[in-house]
Amino acid sequence: MSRSSAALAQPQLTDVTLTRDDMGFISKLVYEHAGIVIREHKEAMTRGRLARRVKALGLNSVAEYCAYLKTPQAADEIPELINAVTTNHTSFFRERHHFDHLRKDVLPRLVQERSGRRGRIRIWCSAASSGEEPYSIAAVSRDVLGNRSDVDFKILATDIDTDILAKAEAAIYSPDQFDRLPSDVKPLLKLENSGRGEARISDDLRRMIAFKRLNLIERWPMSGPFDVIFCRNVFIYFDTQTKASILDRFVTLLAPGGFLYLGHSESLPQPHPQLRLIGRTIYERLP
Repeated sequence: MSRSSAALAQPQLTDVTLTRDDMGFISKLVYEHAGIVIREHKEAMTRGRLARRVKALGLNSVAEYCAYLKTPQAADEIPELINAVTTNHTSFFRERHHFDHLRKDVLPRLVQERSGRRGRIRIWCSAASSGEEPYSIAAVSRDVLGNRSDVDFKILATDIDTDILAKAEAAIYSPDQFDRLPSDVKPLLKLENSGRGEARISDDLRRMIAFKRLNLIERWPMSGPFDVIFCRNVFIYFDTQTKASILDRFVTLLAPGGFLYLGHSESLPQPHPQLRLIGRTIYERLP
């Protein structure tokens, strides 16, 4: 093959230039559809993630991708854009003190109150990501509940990212994610060998969880009430107005005496008259 022929055979390079106008357009679109604020210091990350969508669609530049997003044909691409720019960083038993509180203080009390008459216990994990958080919730819950059948117990796990939810439902993880866990919680996950050098969460824990796609700024189909709501490391992506709106909706669905867990770097956008701080990023709804 001649030098000129080889040059022609090379794939065309994607132009990942992200102009100020394109960044403004993408930021506005993501905010309108997901309430997520893309900060200026996230520009490099955003550029890299947009480049993956440009390549997937067979386009030649970020500018061309932005132009495509402005057309009616791009309606199905909006969820893919949201998937691309959302961050999914999590681990099993992350922020351990929340799971200790749930295991030692919350669940024993709820089981005592509601056992024997098919009482109902509901937990909502509102940012499930790749599943480590809801499976950690299920693990400590099973440890408290045992095999009892006199309590109607369910975990709802939601996320805006459809791709990451599929991974969460598959429940297959690299073994090294479990190897570094403390010895007192590792056995609670009841792993199964998937046969490919991977580990899978056991069936009995998976059956405790219903995974659903949910955009927190859109209509919520569930009516509650929930005894516990996890919303950790989510508020950091919203502005104050969006956080306050979502918080009000959480409180509406949270049972009196129920608990809300936020992330380690988060706080309420403003004091809420129906919530009181009882521990490190742990709030209780007042009666």
